[in-house]
Amino acid sequence: MKKCLLKYSCLFILMVFSACSGKGQSNLSISVAEFESKLNSEKFQILDVRTAGEFKAGYLKGALQADWLNKKEFEERTKHLNPENPLLVYCASGVRSEQAAKWLLKKGFKEVYNLKGGTSAWQLSGKKLEASEVKAQLSVSEFEKKIQTGIVLVDVGAEWCPPCKKMDPVIRQLQAELPGTFQLVKVDGGIDIDVMKLIKADALPTFVLYKNGKEVWRDFGIIAKEVIRSKILQ
Repeated sequence: MKKCLLKYSCLFILMVFSACSGKGQSNLSISVAEFESKLNSEKFQILDVRTAGEFKAGYLKGALQADWLNKKEFEERTKHLNPENPLLVYCASGVRSEQAAKWLLKKGFKEVYNLKGGTSAWQLSGKKLEASEVKAQLSVSEFEKKIQTGIVLVDVGAEWCPPCKKMDPVIRQLQAELPGTFQLVKVDGGIDIDVMKLIKADALPTFVLYKNGKEVWRDFGIIAKEVIRSKILQ
């Protein structure tokens, strides 16, 4: 009898342990076909965890980028994603993205799926990557001309940067509310490297305000509209 009770007690503990340890997902890494199926669903967010250089060489449509190997950047950018919405992650081989997926689940993301085999498997399956639009850098001389007269707000960002995407509607609202008050100059954080070096912008997004060529204010990250507005009108 004691043996029987002990057997069932152990079985119960094992079941409880399994339930607790299975709190996350059992199917973290999924095939190319499964990944593509989820990608075609509008509710999914998609994150490329490779470096910015790897990303520019080719990426999946609609992807945002945060470098898993740069822990500070990764944590900063991913906090602007919605943890309630399902998230698709990928890298070149599936190794970095699997690590990132586990970390994101621990951080409270409800549903995270990793592309098994990464972009290599994606391409071997006959799928194509999106290519970055090739365009010339904004030259330093052209940039300096743009900031010489009046009030100029420089927005250093990129389409694939999560916090930059969050700030886009804020800047558009400011333009609508303050027509003719300031000029907006967009600097591409993945292309306009010389200008970024010139103004020492090493975070995305970075906002720099110039008045008649002189820098009067700067900040980076998510900034309240009222703060930027007050600096423009100051």
